[in-house]
Amino acid sequence: MKTLIVSVVTPDGPVMEAEYEMVSLKAENGELGILPGHIPLVAPLKIGAVRLKGQDGTDKLAVNGGFVEVRPDKVTILAQSAEKPSDIDAERAREAKKRAERRLETKQDDIDFRRAQNSLRRAINRLDVVENR
Repeated sequence: MKTLIVSVVTPDGPVMEAEYEMVSLKAENGELGILPGHIPLVAPLKIGAVRLKGQDGTDKLAVNGGFVEVRPDKVTILAQSAEKPSDIDAERAREAKKRAERRLETKQDDIDFRRAQNSLRRAINRLDVVENR
C-alpha cells in the first residue's frame, strides 16, 4: 500500500517523522482525512488529536493548533505543541482540566474566558490521546 511521509514539528524542534497510510486531523474548517496522492493544501489546525494509520496500527498525537501542509507524498504539521501518548502525564492533564473547569465556573471579570476555554480543550485533548490509544 502507498504511504505518506508525515513530519511533525514544533517551535521546540521535530517531534516525529515516519511513513503512514493515512492521516486524520481537525482543521479549522472540519475534519480532514489525507491519503497518498492528496491534492496540495495548507490549513490551520484546531486543538485535537492527529490519528496516523500505518501497517502496525494507529498512532495518535495531541496537537495544540498550528498548520498542516499537504503534498501528494508528504504531510507536514507545524504545531504550537505536539505530544505522543508516552510523553503525556495523565494525572497532570486531569489536574489542568479541573483547574480550567473551576476558572470557567467562577465567572469573575478578571478571568480570561477564552484562555480558560483553550486550557480546558488542551487538557481534554491530552487525556483523550493518552487514555484512548
